[in-house]
Amino acid sequence: MSHPDYRLHLRPLGTPRGASSLAGPRGVGASPGDKKSKSKTTRGKKKSIFETYLSKEDVSEGLKRGTLIQGVLRINPKKFHEAFIPSPDGDRDIFIDGVVARNRALNGDLVVVNLLPEEQWKVIKPESNDKETEGAYESDLPEELCGSHLLQQSLKGYNDSPDVIIEAQFDDSDSEDGHGNMQNALVDGVKKLSVCVHEKGKEDAGAPVTKDENTFMSQDTRALPEKSLQRSAKVVYILEKKHSRAATGFLKLLADKNSELFRKYALFSPSDHRVPRIYVPLKDCPQDFVTRPKDYANTLFICRIVDWKEDSNFALGQLAKSLGQAGEIEPETEGILTEYGVDFSDFSSEVLECLPQDLPWTIPPEEFSKRRDLRKDCVFTIDPSTARDLDDALSCKPVADGNFEVGVHIADVSYFVPEGSSLDKVAAERATSVYLVQKVVPMLPRLLCEELCSLNPMTDKLTFSVIWTLTPKGKILSEWFGQTVIRSCTKLSYEHAQSMIEGPTRKIPEEELPPVSPEHTSEEVHRAVLNLHRIAKELRQQRFVDGALRLDQLKLAFTLDHETGLPQGCHIYEYRDSNKLVEEFMLLANMAVARKIHCAFPERALLRRHPPPQTKMLNDLVEFCDQMGLPMDFSSAGALNKSLMETFGDDKYSLARKEVLTNMCSRPMQMALYFCSGVLQDQAQFRHYALNVPLYTHFTSPIRRFADVLVHRLLAATLGYRELQDVEPEALQKQADHCNDRRMASKRVQELSTSLFFAILVKESGPLESEAMVMGVLSQAFDVLVLRYGVQKRIYCNALPLQSYRFQKVGKKPELTLVWEPEDAEQGPAQQVVSIFSLVEVVLRAEATALKYSAILKRPGTEGLLDWQDEQGGGDLAEEQD
Repeated sequence: MSHPDYRLHLRPLGTPRGASSLAGPRGVGASPGDKKSKSKTTRGKKKSIFETYLSKEDVSEGLKRGTLIQGVLRINPKKFHEAFIPSPDGDRDIFIDGVVARNRALNGDLVVVNLLPEEQWKVIKPESNDKETEGAYESDLPEELCGSHLLQQSLKGYNDSPDVIIEAQFDDSDSEDGHGNMQNALVDGVKKLSVCVHEKGKEDAGAPVTKDENTFMSQDTRALPEKSLQRSAKVVYILEKKHSRAATGFLKLLADKNSELFRKYALFSPSDHRVPRIYVPLKDCPQDFVTRPKDYANTLFICRIVDWKEDSNFALGQLAKSLGQAGEIEPETEGILTEYGVDFSDFSSEVLECLPQDLPWTIPPEEFSKRRDLRKDCVFTIDPSTARDLDDALSCKPVADGNFEVGVHIADVSYFVPEGSSLDKVAAERATSVYLVQKVVPMLPRLLCEELCSLNPMTDKLTFSVIWTLTPKGKILSEWFGQTVIRSCTKLSYEHAQSMIEGPTRKIPEEELPPVSPEHTSEEVHRAVLNLHRIAKELRQQRFVDGALRLDQLKLAFTLDHETGLPQGCHIYEYRDSNKLVEEFMLLANMAVARKIHCAFPERALLRRHPPPQTKMLNDLVEFCDQMGLPMDFSSAGALNKSLMETFGDDKYSLARKEVLTNMCSRPMQMALYFCSGVLQDQAQFRHYALNVPLYTHFTSPIRRFADVLVHRLLAATLGYRELQDVEPEALQKQADHCNDRRMASKRVQELSTSLFFAILVKESGPLESEAMVMGVLSQAFDVLVLRYGVQKRIYCNALPLQSYRFQKVGKKPELTLVWEPEDAEQGPAQQVVSIFSLVEVVLRAEATALKYSAILKRPGTEGLLDWQDEQGGGDLAEEQD
């Protein structure tokens, strides 16, 4: 059976609105430039599909006058004809409807738009029954908000650890992040969670609402709420092409074998449906592609867009290379890195020549006279057991009056990276190391990352230190900054430090600990760890009293097969006291350095700000919590943190509900951004919302973040170790912008890497079962957080063996009643009610298509599920570590 209103507005995917639909679905066919497709009257003159861009002068003038608006374009990964830019006033996003209005801009580009007349604005309903009133945000939590410990080999959140994997749904247009951002239920304004969605031509287009015709009426009899408008616009200029213009995908022959184009071009079909289809010259393609196209059906290629003319639906491109078979780890990983513009090439000989050539390298004698010598102190590192790039070390010794001298010692990377050198330029361009599940793409050559700079035990190392005198309560009595030399006495893992914290009086056997240098004892290290832990607990408690916020989200870590590299299993990463210990002192150092450099260079300090949440989405979340009867206070970061801590108990159901709500609270959060202090006039904008501090920066990870190298140089100039180059604030801001862009790209890549490995795990080891909690209820589907794996999925009613299902609202709460087919003739049909915060049991299973998996609901009362808490560690990863 079918219902006509579920087949509205369907047109061949990818056909721009306003462009003739010359191709079949997914558009393998002629283009407007093809002679066959032209009518006689237009022959010889191609009809433009896209508008010509405005001139630079007109754009500049329009932005000044306020008649034009600029912003970063976000294309909805699940409905690629819908795009958005943020509204400058923080209100509802500005909507850009269709490929034509997008005018050849790609996801992430900085665009300039012109608002359309009001009669062309998007009509929405106040209750947002149309889900896409906000842009498809990708999870944008800054690492200070959710932590960032790297999971795999010194192995993303916001963050350098795999973020919550937000997996794709059933449909084929599944998302930039290979893990659709749940934007359909969550990201577009959390309000959508609480309402029904009457889906017109959406994923379920054409699907029967139920298998029982009688229940369909519940859809149609609802009174339509009053309508409102969403500002809509069209792109008139691309200020900056931030999208790499590279895509992975598959090659196809053009449909019309008699056309001129068929003899010259193949069609490249990107996996990411937000990228247009691309004509590629046949001469770029494998020699036998035309005669044996099926041989290449599963081969992944990389293509780069070279041009996209005004008169063509499709772009023109060049085939860069064949990656290998789709669904295999290395080809897929290379594709991800290329699409996001990550430079994973070997470092050039010119760059390597900047490194010390006489190895083994030793510290030149004159350096000792310039630095404070801490080599006799008990200094040690705490990192993941697999870490090889050790940025930071800690020390803690008792002093008079029961106080402590606590040191944070950071690798002096700037010593090895001369300003203006080839090494400096390539590090600035890469801007960050990129942590994948199976490997790291380093910002600096391995000789620096893993040997010269890395604070390996029992070797003399150059460091930049912050040393405090602290009371046992963590009150700062004095503070010293300076260049130092240390000799780490041991390399502790988080597990080692945790066992010391958990066994304060136990003498830990030597075989359970790493080697300690003969000048120190494991008891001395143990005492130092315990003292640091006690102070860290006080610091942490005070931070939250002072109004900080933390949104811990479930994060996956994988165990990999040593021979095949395939995932063997995964677990939720456990964030424990040893992680928190390190995090507290890294935060303390970053805040101290921010104050120091801003005081010395108020116009030229590189700082990190975190804007408050987006107003519109926050208001939607407030309304949702009111509807659900949750007493949440969103008035400040601290109030929100307190609500999350106090609203929920510690039983299984409460913990699951807290995970779901934490997830929802992450949606309105904005990115934290590097910026130059001289560029922002209003110092109130310097604030870091999540940490609730006036000044913050990144100082503690210079091996993997270029921003930290710049901060080291500023601190060195502050202390008189060097001259500060005469850089204009605008130039430093440009570097800050680039660091922000690369950081965001690396975050996406890390998320995609996690998604890739999880999809492979489902395929190799599935089906996987888990408890899940319902996050959103729609008219024919509902969204769940799969608790054992931290992934989010949409479950479609028409994929379940149901007799019928019915959507209704109970008060303001949406509810689906599922009536299951009886398993045998003697049983009656089982009824199940699904509403937000329902606990359900789900099965994740691989689909036939490469690397896709779906979630289905287990029939109520079926045996065989482990408790998700049996395997759940919970929490998140520390801010500055890897």
